[in-house]
Amino acid sequence: MATTYKLGKSPIEVTPIGLGTWQFSRSRGFAGRYWASIPQERVVEIARATLDGGINWFDTAEVYGNGASEESLAEALREIGVARDAYIIADKWFPAFRTKRSIAKTFPVRERSLAAIATNSTVRPVIDLHQIHQPFSFSRVESQAAEMGRLVDDGRIRAVGVSNFNESRMRRAHDRLATMGLPLASNQMRYSLIDREIERNGVLDAAKELGITIIAYSPLSQGILTGRFHDGDDIRSKQGPRKWLRRFKTVGLAATRPLVECLRAVAATHDCSPAQVALAWTVQMHGTSIVAIPGASSPSQAASNAAALTVRLSPEELAELDEKGRAAERALKKK
Repeated sequence: MATTYKLGKSPIEVTPIGLGTWQFSRSRGFAGRYWASIPQERVVEIARATLDGGINWFDTAEVYGNGASEESLAEALREIGVARDAYIIADKWFPAFRTKRSIAKTFPVRERSLAAIATNSTVRPVIDLHQIHQPFSFSRVESQAAEMGRLVDDGRIRAVGVSNFNESRMRRAHDRLATMGLPLASNQMRYSLIDREIERNGVLDAAKELGITIIAYSPLSQGILTGRFHDGDDIRSKQGPRKWLRRFKTVGLAATRPLVECLRAVAATHDCSPAQVALAWTVQMHGTSIVAIPGASSPSQAASNAAALTVRLSPEELAELDEKGRAAERALKKK
C-alpha cells in the first residue's frame, strides 16, 4: 500500500502524488481550449492506470471546461466501478466576478457534475476537498472561507482548501476557518524544481508553520523536466501557450539543460525516468509538506506518475537536485 500524507490538519489522507485533470476538459470553454480533447475511453484508461498504480486522489475544477473535467472524471470512475471510499476527489470553485453566495448557489452543480461517482456508496460526500481556485471575488477572503466552512459543517464536503493564495491571504483564510473550529487543509500553488517562488515569498514557510499542505501544480513545469524538449525540435513545444514561453525556446532549454542532465543521471541510478525523479524530489524535499498533481494525457503517462511513488531519493540526491534546480531557475531569469 502506498504511503499517504495528511492534507494539513484535515482527516483526509492522500498519496504524495495525485492526478490533475485539467486535460479532461473536452476542449470546452476558455480554460478547456488549452488541451486537445481526449476521447472518453482514454480518460477511463488514464483513471484506471492512476488507480492501479497506487494513486488515490484526483484534482479537478469547475472552470476546467465549464464542468467537463468533473463530468469526464466522474463517468470514468463510475465505469471502472471502484468503491467510492477508495479515492479522494478535490474540486475547486471559481470566484472571479462572483460573491461568496455563489459558493452555496453553485455547489449543487458541482455535486451533479460528479454525481456518477457517488451512486455506489454513501461513505463520504461527493467532494472531499473543496478549494477556492483563486482569491479574487466580490467578497472578502474571510467571507469566502466562512462559506466553505459552512459546507463542512453541513456535511457536504470534508475539508477546505485554497489555490493561488499569497501568504497574507492564506493566513486570513486560515484564521477565519479557525474561528469555526476548522483547519485550512491546503493551498494549491505552482511549484517545481524551476518554479520556487513559494520558497521566497513566505507561502511555504507559513504553510509549514500553520500545518497547511502545499499542493504543487505543474510539478514537471509543463513537461520541461521530462527532458523530452531537450532532445530536439518537439512539435508539442510549438503548440498552445508553450510556443510563447521563453523556457521552451532554445535559450530557455539551454538554461535548464544542466538540471535535466542531473535528473537523467539520478534516474539512471534508480532505473526510472527523469520525470519520476522530478516528481519524487517535489514530494520528498520538504518532508510531508508538499504533494503534487501532475497531469496525464495517456495511460502510460499516468502509470509513470504513479511509479514515481516508489522512487526514494537520498539526502545527497535531494540536495544536488535542489542546487541544480535553483541554478536553472536563476539562469532562466537571466535569459
